[in-house]
Amino acid sequence: MRDFRLAFRMMREVYKVANILVCDDDKDIVEAIGIYLEQEGYTVIKAYDGVEAINVLRSQPVDLLIIDIIMPGMNGLELCRLYRRQYGYLVPVIMLTALGTTEDIVKGLDAGADDYLVKPFSFQELEARIKAILRRGREDSARQLVCDDLVLNCNSRRARRGEAEIDLTVKEYRLLEYFMTHQGLVLSRLTLLRDVWDKNFDTNTNVVDVYVNYLRGKIDKDFSKKLIHTVVGSGYIMYA
Repeated sequence: MRDFRLAFRMMREVYKVANILVCDDDKDIVEAIGIYLEQEGYTVIKAYDGVEAINVLRSQPVDLLIIDIIMPGMNGLELCRLYRRQYGYLVPVIMLTALGTTEDIVKGLDAGADDYLVKPFSFQELEARIKAILRRGREDSARQLVCDDLVLNCNSRRARRGEAEIDLTVKEYRLLEYFMTHQGLVLSRLTLLRDVWDKNFDTNTNVVDVYVNYLRGKIDKDFSKKLIHTVVGSGYIMYA
């Protein structure tokens, strides 16, 4: 019983003690998300447009942002880009939108989002994604991964190959981290969709190939030794 109580307290520390900013111009959605998350133990800060959200972020710290893409004035993509420029990548962002094509997903992730949830969604799925993102953030802290002359700092989310500093978007970082923690293993597209994107997209999507190409352009293009290799008919593999 004592071990159970200790584990329960640790779970609360990891998942529940979090300040979450929810920004959407639909006040009903903001209120509904707020009520659910507060019942689950989170502290919710509400904003109804991008400008209001930026003002909130300048005045108090948050642990996670939940942002709608389609908003008047400053939309969610603009808000996310501005936040990343000013505050970096330590605080995760979940995008909410009714747009669910591969192009829309890539735009959201390129803007700096960690995850992408298409409306309508269940509150249980939203909370599951919140837990996964917060857990990853704590696990990533102070880790460093190495593959040949490529080094990934999991705290700063920056990579270096040789003397070259490599800037990564949030999803490029997650994809590279996954490759580097699974070196020597053939990774299928479905595996990468499930474990890097944390969701089951339409299997016809090419979002994995798009991001692998992005990543190759940054870590392999200017180097004679390639680290990410295509396994025809199976997926991809990383090895030196």
